[in-house]
Amino acid sequence: MAAGWAHPTGFALLVVLLLAAAAARADRPERGGLSVTAGAEESSAVFPLYGDVYPHGLYYVAMSIGNPPRPYFLDVDTGSDLTWLQCDAPCVSCSKVPHPLYRPTKNKLVPCVDQMCAALHGGLTGRHKCDSPKQQCDYEIKYADQGSSLGVLVTDSFALRLANSSIVRPGLAFGCGYDQQVGSSTEVSATDGVLGLGSGSVSLLSQLKEHGITKNVVGHCLSTRGGGFLFFGDDIVPYSRATWAPMARSTSRNYYSPGSANLYFGGRSLGVRPMEVVFDSGSSFTYFSAQPYQALVAAIKGDLSKNLKEVPDHSLPLCWKGKRPFKSVLDVKKEFKSVVLSFSNGKKALMEIPPENYLIVTKYGNACLGILNGSEVGLKDLNIVGDITMQDQMVIYDNERGQIGWIRAPCDRIPKFGSSFL
Repeated sequence: MAAGWAHPTGFALLVVLLLAAAAARADRPERGGLSVTAGAEESSAVFPLYGDVYPHGLYYVAMSIGNPPRPYFLDVDTGSDLTWLQCDAPCVSCSKVPHPLYRPTKNKLVPCVDQMCAALHGGLTGRHKCDSPKQQCDYEIKYADQGSSLGVLVTDSFALRLANSSIVRPGLAFGCGYDQQVGSSTEVSATDGVLGLGSGSVSLLSQLKEHGITKNVVGHCLSTRGGGFLFFGDDIVPYSRATWAPMARSTSRNYYSPGSANLYFGGRSLGVRPMEVVFDSGSSFTYFSAQPYQALVAAIKGDLSKNLKEVPDHSLPLCWKGKRPFKSVLDVKKEFKSVVLSFSNGKKALMEIPPENYLIVTKYGNACLGILNGSEVGLKDLNIVGDITMQDQMVIYDNERGQIGWIRAPCDRIPKFGSSFL
């Protein structure tokens, strides 16, 4: 996905997909691959992450897909449900990707009459119609930046090594995108596709739960040094120590939200109305709607020391320079105060956002604000907590208990049972 600051990538998918979680799948036949036997214990899987907020603009994971398994890099996106790869079906329009394009076989196509296709179509258009029982499941994703991806739903095996040392290869449904109108076709993309980890029934996470492989829990830990780890299941979740907020559900949107929050800077309220907040790992930066964004910028500017001067920097809209170029956020953090989001959904839960979770230092040695005006990119009143703010925190999306949690953590240390990537 594109790493440009103007478009939050996960939310671009989130705006359009809106995949309905309510589609019943209990009677859907399994599609091959290894399924876990009745009574088998659910486990967990942990994967190393690659990338960073700046300069790459995304975090991605390597997944082994197909038979024999082949590696693909996927943009980790909790803001959308559908996992998809650019693929040779044949490809009409694809960007350059790190690995050879995925090539589906005819027996991997998901038929239009499958309930997974009904859930996908219901989320995209609200309509599901099949002209023939043998018809394939076609789809089109449209992006907020006018881009699009045309594809067909397929199923293939995903090879995973679990924490209990077993290796599973479940057959999971995902998109095979063969006509992309997104970004530049000449630049090499950092990823081969998107790993959709939303709460809908099309999400990889929901499918793993249905196979009995992991619980419907996903989390990530993004390191400010780059990299980190992603996990499925709850074996490493620090339930007693994390801060938790109940998930706020919406009938029209399928995203992870801890509800509305009040905004504070330097310990004082900024006096803006409560903000509807979404957590989205597919967005590099954090986005506030116009009123809280303007209030925050005014508070930051009013609190700045004379050591900093506002300067233009094409990396982000609002940047400052010091008496000498900054080498890291640590050089400048003492000049800024923490931002706090106070969630009122259930027990009051606080998310402290220190300067290192809302500033970047660019290659020009300037400090830039990584909280952007979402109203300028079509997000209206929605506020997105993106990767920059979730760095050096374990963030947990627990669909089993209907809650979202976070806790400070050393994200450059992968948990001891190691990588699930084969």
